Amino acid sequence: MAFEPPRRLVRALGETQRSGSNGSGGSNGTGEWLDKLPSLAQQAVDLRELTVERVQAPGGRSSLVLLVRQADGTPAVLKLAPPRARPESERAALAHWDGRGAVQLLNPADAQGDTHGVLLLERLRPDLSVRSLPESKALLEAAGTLRRLWVEPPATHVFETVAERTGRQAEAMRAAASADAEVAPLVDAALAAREELLAGAPEERLLHGTFRQSKVLAGERMPWLAVGPDPVVGECAFDLARLVRDRVEDLIASPSGSSITRRRVKRLAESLEVDQERLRGWTLFRAVESGVRAGRVGRPQDAELLLEFAGWL
Repeated sequence: MAFEPPRRLVRALGETQRSGSNGSGGSNGTGEWLDKLPSLAQQAVDLRELTVERVQAPGGRSSLVLLVRQADGTPAVLKLAPPRARPESERAALAHWDGRGAVQLLNPADAQGDTHGVLLLERLRPDLSVRSLPESKALLEAAGTLRRLWVEPPATHVFETVAERTGRQAEAMRAAASADAEVAPLVDAALAAREELLAGAPEERLLHGTFRQSKVLAGERMPWLAVGPDPVVGECAFDLARLVRDRVEDLIASPSGSSITRRRVKRLAESLEVDQERLRGWTLFRAVESGVRAGRVGRPQDAELLLEFAGWL
């Protein structure tokens, strides 16, 4: 299959290689995967007797998304992801949710014999996400979607825990703090918050892991459905924390951004029955971690925004 991978995907995988880690589980082999991507896509299409309509662009930062039709003409999405993106963990989470709050997985079983890294999904509206709504409505719809995802994990599961994921992230944050005295106070505060939060974690649920407004797309089966999880097992406040900083560039540009952020923490915590201080703590940790990682991979503007936001918490 002759095509050029979306530039956003190539750039993101390049950042992963430069950083030496994605902060949550390794990054080797992305260049090799990109080289093989056309043949991998062709194999996946042929085995499933799919007709390709087009490559979705700009697409995601960790996978190739093809808009396809199945043999009976039903529209679908074919997603190919490298091992560093943990596609089999995504498959397991989507299978467990079984369409409740999330996109429906159409190939849960290993029917084609090559399903590793290949997901066939129901077609949603890739051009219409919750982020397109006014901010207050977007937060309401996103929070409602997130609530449906918070279910008990399978009795025996393959998902990493919040403690495991943030443990690896904490190592990279400590290294950044030792090399940059300016970020050290925020890193110290974030790491202290993590230790306190893990010491008294409430009941664990299966979490989306990378939830934000752009991860909620319009659908036919339900108005809004989540896509692109990087699932993890832990407390709900960890999942909600990423939503707090959505549209961070608008928050930073606003003269009342800090007060808006505090109100947002309070509103989201109350609406989803999450402890407000635990939500604030995880929001701090995740913002600092993302800011440090952005600086490490050469995105200084993003790093500055995220770390300024973290300073409000």
